[in-house]
Amino acid sequence: MKIELTEQQYRYLLDLVYIGNWVINSTRENDRIREYDEVESLVFSHCLRHRMPKLVELYQGDLIPSRAYADGGIHEAIERYEDIVFYEILAEELALRDMDGEPLTRENYAELMDRIDVYLNEFDEHGTDNISIDLDQ
Repeated sequence: MKIELTEQQYRYLLDLVYIGNWVINSTRENDRIREYDEVESLVFSHCLRHRMPKLVELYQGDLIPSRAYADGGIHEAIERYEDIVFYEILAEELALRDMDGEPLTRENYAELMDRIDVYLNEFDEHGTDNISIDLDQ
């Protein structure tokens, strides 16, 4: 297979591949899915002939994204995504809890969305500052 990309498109592809492998493998510790690491290594190996050698380094015989690449801002994009997803999931879970386990239906969907919006507005204004747990229970 051959894919034609501009240098800028290739640079974007590096970010997409890195983020994808991060999502799949970053929490797996010693149980990484090697096939994704291999694809990442293959895609990043092209940095050497595209005047981007600082974005890749050799580690235990494999080409991997370099420390310079990983420290270059990609994790800020991942963290932004994680923050947004965290608050959205938390808002939905709290809204569902507030509905006393009522199954989601077309009739109560608007109520759920309204409750989610209330929580999201709270999180936008105060983060998690107003969330507390009664540890004495």
